[in-house]
This record gives sequence, C-alpha cells and structure tokens, in this order.
Amino acid sequence: MQLGTVLGTATSTVKHPTFESEKLLVVQLQTSDGRPDGEPVLAFDRLGARRGDRVILTSDGDLLQSLLGRDTPGRWSVLGLPDDVGRR
Repeated sequence: MQLGTVLGTATSTVKHPTFESEKLLVVQLQTSDGRPDGEPVLAFDRLGARRGDRVILTSDGDLLQSLLGRDTPGRWSVLGLPDDVGRR
C-alpha cells in the first residue's frame, strides 16, 4: 500500500476491454514524508476520489483481477480514502 494524491482523471477512446466503465485516476505516489515518489501512475477508482484527494493505493494484482477480470493489465487501484485529521 502507498499514499498518493489525485492529480486528475484519465480518459481514452481505445482501451483494454476490462477498463470499460471504470474510472481511471492519475495519482502521484508519495514518500512517507509527503514528497513525490517517482512518476504518476494510473489507478482504478470505485470510491469516488477527486482531484486533490489523498488516496491509499494498492498494487495487489489479485484484488484488481477479482474486480476487473483475470486478464486485466491494470496494476494500481484505490483501496481507501484516509482521513486528513492533523494534516494541514
């Protein structure tokens, strides 16, 4: 699991069949002290995260395959939306 910040959404006219009707977010992963960690990633979201939201991501392939199908090439998905208590 890793924290990240939603930069926006991604859209595509041509996509893998398992991506149909799925919301894709562009998320900047973060280190434990809140600094950017590498390049942004695409993550599947069924929880309703929006631009600027912090999210908890997982790269658990089994979880994503159970949601989208065994042949999905997707890697990251939103696992949760953390409370921002104490973060200002």
